Amino acid sequence: MFFNFIPIYLDTQFHLSEYQIGLVLGGFGVSMAFTHIPAGRLADRIGRRPLLIGAWLLGLISAAVMGSALLLPLFLVGLFGYGLTAFVSSPLSSYVTAARGKWSVGTALSMTTATFGLGMALGPVTGGWIGDNYGMRMSFWVAAAVFVFSNVFMFFIDGQPLDHHDPEAPPPSLINNPGFIALMGVMAFAIFAMYLAQPLTPNFLNGVRGLSLSETGIIFTAGALGNSLMAMTFSRIEPRRGFIFAQALVILFALCIWKGASLPAFALGYFLLGGFRAGRPMMMAQARELVHVSQMGLTYGTMETINAVIFILTPPLAGILYERDPMILYPLGIGLIAVSILVSYLFMVRKAVHA
Repeated sequence: MFFNFIPIYLDTQFHLSEYQIGLVLGGFGVSMAFTHIPAGRLADRIGRRPLLIGAWLLGLISAAVMGSALLLPLFLVGLFGYGLTAFVSSPLSSYVTAARGKWSVGTALSMTTATFGLGMALGPVTGGWIGDNYGMRMSFWVAAAVFVFSNVFMFFIDGQPLDHHDPEAPPPSLINNPGFIALMGVMAFAIFAMYLAQPLTPNFLNGVRGLSLSETGIIFTAGALGNSLMAMTFSRIEPRRGFIFAQALVILFALCIWKGASLPAFALGYFLLGGFRAGRPMMMAQARELVHVSQMGLTYGTMETINAVIFILTPPLAGILYERDPMILYPLGIGLIAVSILVSYLFMVRKAVHA
């Protein structure tokens, strides 16, 4: 309801430049970055349920702070507090992996992504309508009210037993696991290439293409539906191949935004951007096969930290490029993704080796 509109809100409410918005989004990435590895390690040692409940409560408080903020510093406190809730990613992925039953890891994680996307489907169009009619601040309060109900459900999830390794024969640490290290290098470059054009695309649609908040909300809703449907589709695909396909879809997103001239074209682009989110469980499923079960939380936390560092560094760079030429982000992103696809094909572990 509000997250996709934050770059626009920073522009219209607090009158920040694109470069300053990029810095704020980079700061949001900082608030995400340093929590993942500690949260993953805690999930392995004390269990996942307490961390899930803590993240849900922090999200509720942060949304209320953003809704009440009239000045930028208080809003940033709420925004960065909301960024801290990202620590839930590795405990949530670990929880789902452990609870998957007979499903494959990729299928279980993809279905979690799909249900998340379904929940997002009505959010952007509703938030856009609220912003046009009641002001964008109201969307934070409505979202906070929804978070209250979400918190109630979270308190009813079951706990899980802790996983342990044999102390006489411990698994190699992640830093001494060459397959895992190589996979992280491939992932880091791919995420950077796919994310470069994304942070300021809402500003591009609003400022360059002249779309209203309601029209932008429709586009974000198409993106949420794309997230869900792509995740469900990719859940049946072998992870290595799925990650390569996901990157190809993000190329099509950049083409639609760059060359498109109508609302349906932009909506199609955001629908295809679902490949970006669908690629995440594909990469996590590959990493899970390279580590011991007792390292699952730490593994997912490490991956989320790498993602968060990229989310820190990329928006300011995107802001600099945007101020020079708003169009340049899209052909540059397409070229980088093309290189990333080749790197992924050459260096990701093939299924026979996984087996």
